[in-house]
Amino acid sequence: MSNLNKLNFSTLKVFGRNYLKWVQDVKPHLTTKGIRAIIEAPIANKPIDEAQKATAMIFIRRHIHELQTEYLIEEDPCTFWLALADRFNHQKDIYLLEARHDWQHLRFQDFKSVNEYNSEVCRIRSLLKFCKAELTELDFLEKTYSTFHATNIVLQQQYRAHKFTKFSDLISVLLLADKQNQLLMKNHQARPTSSNAAPEVHATYSSSHK
Repeated sequence: MSNLNKLNFSTLKVFGRNYLKWVQDVKPHLTTKGIRAIIEAPIANKPIDEAQKATAMIFIRRHIHELQTEYLIEEDPCTFWLALADRFNHQKDIYLLEARHDWQHLRFQDFKSVNEYNSEVCRIRSLLKFCKAELTELDFLEKTYSTFHATNIVLQQQYRAHKFTKFSDLISVLLLADKQNQLLMKNHQARPTSSNAAPEVHATYSSSHK
């Protein structure tokens, strides 16, 4: 019973902003407890274990902390689950609108690094996929090519010439190029052009000692 008093993940917020993630957290936890079927449509003529229903209700209530008083009359976990879905499932439509907006305004040139750009693409892709609005590999490739900075037109054409079929392959090449550019800049800034490298300390000491 003590385990039921522990919060396994963030509680459901009052306005349901985190509802979709909350659902994805609840389901696997109920599955590991062997009681996920309790919140799903009941099977005809299948006996319902009252202890399991109570366990599911306690678990869900513990993770809707600020909303508990609004659902005091709910005693059946399946009915309770459907009531929450009726109230908050519209969040999927909101997420879809936001993801489409972010995708429309996404530009490779606006990011300081390839990693930051890739992270944002993965976030948008995940939201779109969750909302049943997936994009193709070609969509991700074309978005990247078409939003290179104007000063990198030749570079963009060179990447197009590789004819990548997977976005992850293009990102791997861009990440490698990004790291190489960082190393070139690091070497360039280490000392002025045409200057000699400073002698190593132990080498200077060795010459003076002789």
